[in-house]
Amino acid sequence: MSAVSSGMPSSPTVVDPHIPEPGDADLSTHRLALRVVTMPKETNQYGTIFGGVILSYIDQAGFVQARRHACLRWVTVAIDRVEFKQPVQLGDVVDFYARTVRTGRTSVTVEVDVFAERYASAQRVPVTSATLVMVAVDEHGRSIPFASAPNETA
Repeated sequence: MSAVSSGMPSSPTVVDPHIPEPGDADLSTHRLALRVVTMPKETNQYGTIFGGVILSYIDQAGFVQARRHACLRWVTVAIDRVEFKQPVQLGDVVDFYARTVRTGRTSVTVEVDVFAERYASAQRVPVTSATLVMVAVDEHGRSIPFASAPNETA
């Protein structure tokens, strides 16, 4: 033990969800869309979270960002390539940051970046990122136009 250590474990660092950490991707244009704590029912036989669970949360984060443009029905029509850089472990707190990349007449393209805060150490690691295309639809599932910049307070 070093002479400057109190012998007490250090408390985890509290991370402001709007401020990127050193070494992270530049999240200055992203907003926190979703934060979840991983649970035992989401794990595979290796003790890590199923990739499909993370994909489902990415889809939800994409919806949250699309809904910032307009309170409409939004459906996912495409998800670009998803490559996992790090596994997500049981008990990790997972953050999903989103930003609008492009708007069309009936759609928004959303980028979602995923980070995990490790349960045991509070270390923050990049997990994956994805680009989604979300389309506004009516009650019959037909695409409809919208005209709105994202609501920055939502």
